[in-house]
Amino acid sequence: MTAPLAVDAPAFRQALCQFASGVTVVTTQGPDGPLGLTVTAFSSLSLDPPLVLVCIDRRSETHAGFERGAFAVSLLAEGQEAISRRFACGGPAKFAEGGLAAGESGLLLVPDALAHLECRVTAVVPGGDHVIYVGLVERARAREGRPLVHHARGYRRLEA
Repeated sequence: MTAPLAVDAPAFRQALCQFASGVTVVTTQGPDGPLGLTVTAFSSLSLDPPLVLVCIDRRSETHAGFERGAFAVSLLAEGQEAISRRFACGGPAKFAEGGLAAGESGLLLVPDALAHLECRVTAVVPGGDHVIYVGLVERARAREGRPLVHHARGYRRLEA
């Protein structure tokens, strides 16, 4: 008996774009300065101990920072689409505009985000064309508000 064929990339991408997700900006510190990117592949993993995971494309320049052992997550609020788009691009220019603030760990956070998590990398797992970083949450802060949501290749608002 032969194994079933894997789904093709366009069909898989189309199916997954139907999954609504929150939007985060994840930052870390590389050997030459700050690194960061927009991430929707983010999830809580465990309450005890408090763990989260982020999935980062193998081609991303940010791996140099994750390898140093720490990252920070800003869960974006409605109205923060511009910063999401800014961090979706590669290169260091995204930091030139400033507007970020250092957390207790020294990693950069997005002001006015709904939540901030400062994490220490505890596991690195290969995942196809991505790498999964598991982080122990060492600091967490949250505020009330509405999340920035991504669905069907666009930003959406939650209805009340």
